[in-house]
Amino acid sequence: MEKKFTTLLKFPCTFTYKVIGLSQPELTNNIVKIIQHHVPGDYAPQIKPSNEGIYLSISITIFAKNFKQIEKLYKELIKIHLVKMVF
Repeated sequence: MEKKFTTLLKFPCTFTYKVIGLSQPELTNNIVKIIQHHVPGDYAPQIKPSNEGIYLSISITIFAKNFKQIEKLYKELIKIHLVKMVF
């Protein structure tokens, strides 16, 4: 997978994560906290509720230095107990 990313992306670059999780107030805060821990900065995630209001879709863009940074954040974000999917 790393080889595929490195051929498609030229580092450093912007990279957007889309996180789907249960609609709870702490979901966005937990996502931003993890991202800031690994890639300090100010973030303004885009948040969209599902039609039923059960889930949130949160898009957040970082400035990635390398593939390992992207991979590490995927692994950290999926560990959040409210998160159902990260892509």
